[in-house]
Amino acid sequence: MTKLNKALSLIILLSIAVSCGKNNDSNFTLKGKVKGLKKGVVYLQKDGDSSIVNLDSMAITGQSEFSLHTNLEEPILLYLKLFKNDGEEHYIPFFADKGITEINTTLKNFNFDSEIKGSKQQALLDEYLEIMSQYNNKSLDVIEERYLAQRDNDSIAVDSLGKISDQLIKRKYAYTIQFAINNKNSEVAPYLAMYEARYANTVYIDSIYNSLTAEIKESFYGKQLGEVVANRNKN
Repeated sequence: MTKLNKALSLIILLSIAVSCGKNNDSNFTLKGKVKGLKKGVVYLQKDGDSSIVNLDSMAITGQSEFSLHTNLEEPILLYLKLFKNDGEEHYIPFFADKGITEINTTLKNFNFDSEIKGSKQQALLDEYLEIMSQYNNKSLDVIEERYLAQRDNDSIAVDSLGKISDQLIKRKYAYTIQFAINNKNSEVAPYLAMYEARYANTVYIDSIYNSLTAEIKESFYGKQLGEVVANRNKN
């Protein structure tokens, strides 16, 4: 065996050892498949203090399956990112917890075709998002109808549809707030308060926080929400 071959063999062995060590040390695995993907890079990411943090990555060179690993201290929102050098961002957010999460999707509709199987927090978030999609579809219908009314100079219809649009927004906030309160024992509740209902009346945000169980108040998003409430009350 030549020196070059020995060096290459050593590099391969070291890479395998590092990979195995990473897998053994991790308590979370994200696995899945991107149908139609032949070449690209998938990343496991999380929100940092000021930017997105890469936790793991894997190059796709022919195979469409992937497996990514990291350590989690508690349930948190993570992202599966696909880089395929097309100048666009491709993300799938999901609620992760220790164990295994599986995401299967397609290259053509990476975000919209995703099927996620994993944590109980993700299952709860899916339940919420399903209802939100119904509200969003109604909002899109109203926007289209209002556009047509404006085109036809139908001021009465424009005003009426504007009121319907405002009502839909209020109903979305009301559903989000009630959903969070009803699921006060889940990390999803403070997450929704922070990122889906942040423009709601502060009284309702306080109600969500006060309803949380002691354990959830000490969670990642529970602490974030607690800081928001505390800082606002100081002013």
